[in-house]
Amino acid sequence: MDLALFREILSIDSTSGKERELALVLEKRLKTPGNTVQRFEVGDGTLNLLFSWGDPKLYFCTHLDTVPPYIPPLFEDGIIRGRGACDAKGQIFSMFSACLELEKTGLDGFALLLLSGEEPGSFGAKAYTRDCPGGDLVIVGEPTDNSMVSAAKGTRSFQVKIKGKSCHSGYPERGVSAVRRFVDFMMTVETADFPDDPELGRTTFNIGKLHSDNPQNVLSPEIDFRIYFRTTFASAEKVKAFMKGQQNEYTEIEDFGGDNPMHFKTFEGIPSRTVAFGSDAPRLHNFKERAMCGPGSIFTAHTDNEQVMINDLETAVRQYIAMAHQVLSDNR
Repeated sequence: MDLALFREILSIDSTSGKERELALVLEKRLKTPGNTVQRFEVGDGTLNLLFSWGDPKLYFCTHLDTVPPYIPPLFEDGIIRGRGACDAKGQIFSMFSACLELEKTGLDGFALLLLSGEEPGSFGAKAYTRDCPGGDLVIVGEPTDNSMVSAAKGTRSFQVKIKGKSCHSGYPERGVSAVRRFVDFMMTVETADFPDDPELGRTTFNIGKLHSDNPQNVLSPEIDFRIYFRTTFASAEKVKAFMKGQQNEYTEIEDFGGDNPMHFKTFEGIPSRTVAFGSDAPRLHNFKERAMCGPGSIFTAHTDNEQVMINDLETAVRQYIAMAHQVLSDNR
């Protein structure tokens, strides 16, 4: 493996919205005698790239962007640290390394698809599905500890605005605090009876973009926030119905949608497990089958200690090659 290439990839800041620079570098850097390169404008200033070896039946796919902040690479003691090390520049590197090895054997019928805007909303995946054909199988690269993903939780996002009645905080009986109503709302969510799923476990949620701009001596007239659910096969529809039922004269709820929980193709001989994180996979519905596997741990992704081990990259390359041989031989 050409670790100098990996260092180069990690040295480019491609936090979401800035990934065009990385795409332009890779457009030239990953060109080989055996592949053709296509670029596709996403529509927001970013690019998708497709490297094809022959007429692709199998697509390796991962994303170009990373979460902020940018962290420069550090190579030490068999471990590579830095932003994107495992989410998902490690996947770009290991997938391309596998493609190079397949090219050396004279095999074709595969491709490497690199997508923009995965972290903020799978914008590249949506654009690719809108504008381009799919294929027989896409293997999505995410940090799964080199295990196949058998199933993944879905997502559902809602914007919520809760209204109160402002007044002097010395006389709270003359108003209604939107913050107090928010606390009541959260207790209702915490105690909601979403069923446990035998495969994906319990439904979870997170609150983000919480905002109430009242002074400390004035009751809050309004609070708004985003609530983001990780849904299961058992709870996806129940979450939508539950949130619809929380609307009232002082609570406005906008359903931003999301992705359904889904099953994935797995390969014999490679361990498999379920995951709770999202990916581009649900948006790539113009492929007959979808799989997910990649080096690195989701538990270091999005952290200051993001990392991947070199031997995990090597394992990923071997696994990707084995998958390609199995899929392409099955198609002959």
